[in-house]
Amino acid sequence: MSELPTFRATAAAEHLPPSFPERAPWGTANRLRAWQQEALDTYFASDARRDFLVSATPGAGKTTFALRLASELLRRRIVDRITVVAPTEHLKTQWAEAAHRAGIRLDPKFSNRHGREARHYHGVVVTYAQVAVKAAVHRELTGWRRTLVILDEVHHGGDALSWGDAIREAFEPATRRLSLTGTPFRSDTAPIPFVTYLRDERGVRVSQTDYAYGYGRALQDGVVRPVLFLSYAGSMRWRTRQGEEMSAALGQGDTKDVTAQAWRAALDPSGDWIPAVLAAADRRLSEVRQSLPDAGGLVIATDQAAARAYAAILTELTGRAPTVVLSDEKASSDRIARFAASDDRWMVAVRMVSEGVDVPRLAVGVYATSAATPLYFAQAVGRFVRARRRGELASIFLPSVPILLALATALELERDHALDRERDDDELLDDDDLDRAEQGESASADLLDEGSGQRSVRSRRSRRCCSTAPSSVTSRSRAATRSGTSSASRASSSRSR
Repeated sequence: MSELPTFRATAAAEHLPPSFPERAPWGTANRLRAWQQEALDTYFASDARRDFLVSATPGAGKTTFALRLASELLRRRIVDRITVVAPTEHLKTQWAEAAHRAGIRLDPKFSNRHGREARHYHGVVVTYAQVAVKAAVHRELTGWRRTLVILDEVHHGGDALSWGDAIREAFEPATRRLSLTGTPFRSDTAPIPFVTYLRDERGVRVSQTDYAYGYGRALQDGVVRPVLFLSYAGSMRWRTRQGEEMSAALGQGDTKDVTAQAWRAALDPSGDWIPAVLAAADRRLSEVRQSLPDAGGLVIATDQAAARAYAAILTELTGRAPTVVLSDEKASSDRIARFAASDDRWMVAVRMVSEGVDVPRLAVGVYATSAATPLYFAQAVGRFVRARRRGELASIFLPSVPILLALATALELERDHALDRERDDDELLDDDDLDRAEQGESASADLLDEGSGQRSVRSRRSRRCCSTAPSSVTSRSRAATRSGTSSASRASSSRSR
């Protein structure tokens, strides 16, 4: 058994920015943020606690909290080693680097064939997929010594039945388990391992969080930025594979089927809606960079073909090629790291940057994806809320569709309450709209995957949810043809006015 180092009490907090020392919620160079200390106190209030679930808004500092707790458990000899389970390969490296700054050595390159980590490490960082492949290896590793297992974004344990079973098998012997999530979650179909569920008054099983730190409180504390949502509408025309010509306007209360097809038409890079929104977002980024010279923007795309097409549009707009991050390409982590350390304007990504990735200079976003679950939306918005100094704002451009507007409104209600802002009731969607949108999100997601035929788009820009609407702009677009599941588009010569 290798000898464990002596941990300093503040080791896991020292890399926090020394901002606003008079405000405890922010933390300082030698103090945890107030919520982190409060969560630690809650944890150690019970000596027999084995499982602990923390729900903290993205950007609040879950990693710092987890590493501080880990160092305390190591220092008190409650555990001897640590396993961190992360969603992606990039986050493995990010966790290992953060742990190193906290005085904890974790191996991000651990492979299932290794069996055990090298003696000079305190533990390993692995992915959920890695555990699912060889759960028995990780069970043996967990039982080898007293182990703390940190399950980052633990909702991934419910992504597939096989993943949930593997996580239970691998980490059931753990001495302590810490589960982290950036958003509250609940499930009545796929329970997440090591999470406690109780039935509510409707009989739905709801997850029980041991400590929660929401977006509203984080705004009050100045830990995260407020987010402004700018929704863009548009008049869409398209032709189905049966030859029927259809038209709809985003945000006009059509059926889910029509709205989904209009949404898909809007996201087509060969139309005019996306170029118009990207141009507006780039203008907004230029405004932000007058006070924050290194501010960056992120476009979240549905698939790789769309991401490359959006990057080409941005290159034409700005004269500089953006950073493109595709989930299954090699060296994606290096691209993200280079972008984070640079002052480049734009990054375009599919899903890899939507969860857990730390690029604090992101200030402008374009939500150009068909993903519409509350969890994914909150994680995507979380990329823009990490505050570096007081007074910063984040701006996110999104299609004017009911599901996204309802999700944005839910976050805005927390923001407006925290900032004590007044607004007219008719500017907000009510709670029933949000409930209906959440109930219908799966159906809409399925509809977006259906094939559609020739389409053309007239886009009309409008800013909603938190800003004054500019004058309406109508534009023409090329018609495009898309095969059922294919992401390739062919421009045709037809146009619509």
